[in-house]
Amino acid sequence: MNDAVLTRDPQRRSGEPLVNRKHMRFALDDGLGPRARIGLIVLATDNTMECEWRRILGPVAGVAFYESRLHNSPDITPETLAEMEKDIEGATRLILPNGRMDVVAFGCTSGTCVIGEDKVFEKIRAARPGIACTTPITAGVAGMKALGLRRIALLTPYVDSINQIMRGFIEARGVEVPVVGSFNNGDDSEVARMTPACVRDAAIELGRHAAVDGVFVSCTSLRVAEIVEEVEAAIGKPVSSSNHAMAWHALRLAGVEDRIGGWGRLFAA
Repeated sequence: MNDAVLTRDPQRRSGEPLVNRKHMRFALDDGLGPRARIGLIVLATDNTMECEWRRILGPVAGVAFYESRLHNSPDITPETLAEMEKDIEGATRLILPNGRMDVVAFGCTSGTCVIGEDKVFEKIRAARPGIACTTPITAGVAGMKALGLRRIALLTPYVDSINQIMRGFIEARGVEVPVVGSFNNGDDSEVARMTPACVRDAAIELGRHAAVDGVFVSCTSLRVAEIVEEVEAAIGKPVSSSNHAMAWHALRLAGVEDRIGGWGRLFAA
């Protein structure tokens, strides 16, 4: 086989490319997420939220989400949760500052209850004026109401002081919380390592109580999405969680009404 031989161009300077086209044609489309672009603020210690959202939202055509991280302490107390408020606006500004965004979701359930839902939204909208906002507890309550739940069992990993704040938050929005269960662990790094099996068993135990018509599992670090349908089948009642509910609510706020199989009753609502 004959090899092609390049002859040196006497007009070509040393080091210049052989071909250098500077104005090649290009075309623009709407980019990723033409149906919905969601901003997600993730806690620095969170191991779980992004993984669950990729599994849930990945198959939804035309939807994309973009994250930033917010510094937090791994020790979950009302005091450490309150400290996050000052960083919410800055974390929001880091998410595609010059790009279209339809919804911003703040990824801390207990933090929202301590800081206050309105204050969280105020901080987000300081960076993204007028944008639709959600949080895990905002989404959880919206999901409860979409499913017609009136009395729920609340499962958390938190210490009791946080559980009582969360219970009060939910009940102030018209849903009773007569059953509460907790792993009573204030270390977010350990919470992320709690097995889905132990969460499943606890959710089934609480959800079988006759006083409740559904279960909400709080904390973005707990791995719950993969067991939602299993728990629902065991107790015959709807089940949701922080990441699960917030993914659903972000879609609905963005105008995406797709019913998605494999994730339980909420995603069929």
